[in-house]
Amino acid sequence: QVQFVESGGGLVQPGGSLRLSCTASGFMVSLSTTGWYRQAPGKQRELVAAITRGGTTNYADSVKGRFIISRDNDKNTVYLQMNSLKPEDTAVYSCNKPSSTGRAVFDSWGQGTQVTVSS
Repeated sequence: QVQFVESGGGLVQPGGSLRLSCTASGFMVSLSTTGWYRQAPGKQRELVAAITRGGTTNYADSVKGRFIISRDNDKNTVYLQMNSLKPEDTAVYSCNKPSSTGRAVFDSWGQGTQVTVSS
């Protein structure tokens, strides 16, 4: 059974930074693509960053240049370093395996981690 456990969210002022962690079980992050998704209130969940098996990274235009996705294979954990945060980054952040279209492959989601950007 695949499980993801996200952590690291919190309340931060605009321009601040946070580092999110996603630890997987039943799923090897080193052998597949893993993505960070976010869902803001009243909006659809969107894929914001992904890292492939080979280490290639991809970002949504809205976060490009500000967010960095990385991976620690030994810890089976994927990270999302978020810099220059904006109020519009406020959302619940979760991880999953993205399909080629960006939709999440696994139906089950972790509890996510809340990120709130506000002064």
